Amino acid sequence: MLVIRKKDVDLRNYLQQNHNLLTWKERISIIYEITSALYFIHKENAIHRDLHSGNILYSKFNDSWYISDLGFCGPADKSSKSIYGNLPYIAPEVIIGKDYTFKSDIYTIAILMWEISSGQLPFINYKYDDYDLAMDIINGMRPEIVLEIPLEYKKLMEQCWDADPSRRLDIITLDEKIGEIHLLYQSKPDELTLQSNVNSNDLEMNKTNMNYTSSRLFTTKVYQFENFPEPRNATKEEQKAFYSKSYNFTIPYNVDDFDSQISKDNSKSELSKEFIKLKINDIQTDYNEEKIMPQRIVIDDGDEMYNDPNLHSEEQDELEIPDDL
Repeated sequence: MLVIRKKDVDLRNYLQQNHNLLTWKERISIIYEITSALYFIHKENAIHRDLHSGNILYSKFNDSWYISDLGFCGPADKSSKSIYGNLPYIAPEVIIGKDYTFKSDIYTIAILMWEISSGQLPFINYKYDDYDLAMDIINGMRPEIVLEIPLEYKKLMEQCWDADPSRRLDIITLDEKIGEIHLLYQSKPDELTLQSNVNSNDLEMNKTNMNYTSSRLFTTKVYQFENFPEPRNATKEEQKAFYSKSYNFTIPYNVDDFDSQISKDNSKSELSKEFIKLKINDIQTDYNEEKIMPQRIVIDDGDEMYNDPNLHSEEQDELEIPDDL
């Protein structure tokens, strides 16, 4: 019997609605489920190629996170000349025309780690067009890291968005390290949740900006860029200058000191019981495709399937195939 359930919300909207309420234990739990799901995709020698927070889905029914939109997913040896996806999540080597690899997915995981840590969309306040953002990404610009973030989490994130794919972790190593952090935080008492020090007017302004930017920048589409240089990492001075170009909006979190050494004795087998509820959900989403030509016209994505403001829908849609077929 095959059962397909309607998911309640995507990660993008979940964070928008709940980021002030989430503890670091919960945030790490989210990225742990995502990396573990990607582990099983890569284990099948497949690359997702279009990961972003709009196709990471949450089910209230079993309190689980799923990777969806596997339609663009394919074998690792399958070459693709198209640059397809959400630009803020696309690895720099893909932007300049190189093939998607396992390490391209790892780059996207790093961007998702940042999004989960900040509660914001990456480059949400970016003031320029796709070409300029693409150029900044290959020149090493990354979203500004929030001040209070677990040290080991930060190190993993920065390593996984390195401009050189060979310096990024593979999914097995990343999954194990995230698993270690996850186990450490599960053993800690629940943190007290701190409310944001940003007033409601600021939040409404950011929400309005998010709605506008989502229609412009966070549309899954086809890109075409030419004559870009090789990707590189930016210097601290370059990053600082880049951040100063945009309005900075940060949320403080109550984080325990994470400088203590994490035990290296936790093996993959010891974590296996934690993977029982991790699944990969092959839910297809229709997107309008647009080829980016010199005019750089933007067509909004028609996907509204998971934009329901009601986070906890009580309705569950099931598709059952009778056993006697």
